[in-house]
Amino acid sequence: MATSLLLSLRDIKLTHGGRPLLDGVEIAVSEGETIALVGRNGSGKSTFLKIAAGLLEPDAGERVVTLGKSVRYLPQEPDLSGHATVLDYVLGGLGPTDDEYRPRRLLQALGFQGHEDPGPLSGGERRRAALARVLAPSPDVLLLDEPTNHLDLPAIEWLEEELRATGSALVLVSHDRRLLTNMSTATVWLDRGITRRLTRGFGDFEPWRDEILEQEEVARHKLDRKIVAEEDWVRYGVSGRRKRNQKRLRDLGSLRQTRRDTERTLGAVRFTVADEATSVSKLVIEAKNLSKSWGEQVIVQDVSLRLVHGARLGIIGPNGSGKTTILNLLTGRLKPDAGYVKIGTNLQVVTLDQARASLDPKATLQETLTGGRGDTVQVAGESKHVYTYMREFLFKPEQARTPVGVLSGGERGRLMLAQALAQPSNLLVLDEPTNDLDLETLDLLQEMLGDYPGTVLLVSHDRDFLDRTVTSVLAYEGDAKWLEYAGGYSDMVAQRGRGVTRKLQAAAVQATKAAREAPPPPVPKPAKRKLTFSQQHALKTLPQRMTDLQATIAKTRKRLDDETLFQRDPSAFEKSAIALANAQAELAAAEEEWLTLEMLREEIEGG
Repeated sequence: MATSLLLSLRDIKLTHGGRPLLDGVEIAVSEGETIALVGRNGSGKSTFLKIAAGLLEPDAGERVVTLGKSVRYLPQEPDLSGHATVLDYVLGGLGPTDDEYRPRRLLQALGFQGHEDPGPLSGGERRRAALARVLAPSPDVLLLDEPTNHLDLPAIEWLEEELRATGSALVLVSHDRRLLTNMSTATVWLDRGITRRLTRGFGDFEPWRDEILEQEEVARHKLDRKIVAEEDWVRYGVSGRRKRNQKRLRDLGSLRQTRRDTERTLGAVRFTVADEATSVSKLVIEAKNLSKSWGEQVIVQDVSLRLVHGARLGIIGPNGSGKTTILNLLTGRLKPDAGYVKIGTNLQVVTLDQARASLDPKATLQETLTGGRGDTVQVAGESKHVYTYMREFLFKPEQARTPVGVLSGGERGRLMLAQALAQPSNLLVLDEPTNDLDLETLDLLQEMLGDYPGTVLLVSHDRDFLDRTVTSVLAYEGDAKWLEYAGGYSDMVAQRGRGVTRKLQAAAVQATKAAREAPPPPVPKPAKRKLTFSQQHALKTLPQRMTDLQATIAKTRKRLDDETLFQRDPSAFEKSAIALANAQAELAAAEEEWLTLEMLREEIEGG
């Protein structure tokens, strides 16, 4: 069935800084579509979205919005000035016929009460408020520029569900591969000032893009034209990097399988890799029964794990759950209230902070990489010319004298990576390294981590990046509890039956209660519903079922804690491990079912 066209841009041209940024680009958005708009940092994606939103006038071209259809735009840096509260800001985006109670529900789900003063809000909080403002009216077309920036994993997964539920057509600019893959039905590639359209989602984009680039390269050789520009190396290097990264993904899968096969004690890592650093002890970090509180707030409770040389640990959880505290405890920068951390000998730690605070804005790119000394960089004992090293991180030689302060967010991220990886280290601590990085730079970072011979601690909200880089994840379970899972983010979801969503589920319950307390809108009251007999029975019996499962899990864990069990009876050990996994899966399903039914019961009784 044909769908109607909502928004179209035709032959859009725009010159920026004396060079053509957009040179005849086009896009057409129809009902029910979700379009992934992709391209390198600096290719003009945000500018294109502003033109699509009607906020920027192009030099030439045509913008057409179907009569009566609404278009809303989420900028990367929203402006909340002129509004007394966050709720006032969100309500200001409503039309006369929009639901005035929807903004309150959205703000509750995004962690706001509504009365907050917009002035002191952080960048991440401003973006969450802006998300509520653009989602509240349910427009016909939503243009979203990096909607997941500064969002934690629960918020990202909540946003996915919210976008699926909306009837709006979507145009997404995002570095979050998982979001683009899960949501998109078509892909528009903005490259060198023009657009190409793929009538399939982002999951099929990269092979399609590589095929186009390889065809162009062959055509260039046939015409005997040399590829001399640095940006061409970046562009045509994409295909080779992706093929190398595919091999690394297969190698990572083998490492994860090795870890599962050699795991002996629940909650402790028994992952074995070849020890490539003779000067470093095989044991890197051993934590036993760690607990930490800030005042009356317990952040970490009874956490134990063991990391050996070469392990890659991802740390995931909602904002405010204590991920940075975990990092500081594991690296010895923070003392626990209880338990202990044993750190291996001869560790050289390099940390990449998410704020990029260690960069001097007045220093040039070359001075930052060389420490202001000469024109060479020492990398893994090898001397490289600074221009060669810059090129590996997608910088052009002419940028060597560029002050750090004028670099974009993505360029500063790449510079921090280059600076960190140039320092001698065997433990790399990365706190949100993927912020502001485009997809090609994420490929580069994945490649760099694949080559890194030491141990990695990684805090990230990027689900796809976690799947591509880590061998295990330490996940927040609620109530200051943390649990380690073998594999990446998807492996964790498969084992526990859900993502990191508990906080948002609780927020949804609060939002439901707040909505009940608010005056009802002037619409006919629906007929009162009732729980079915089977639902009532489940509500009564599930608590006991969960208690029984928790007892079974505790009993099985105690059996597995016997270090001699595996040597005495491998078959019994395997059966117990399988029984534990099954009981944990059953408990997760029971908790999810009980929570759903309890929310339904409260909704009906509050009817």
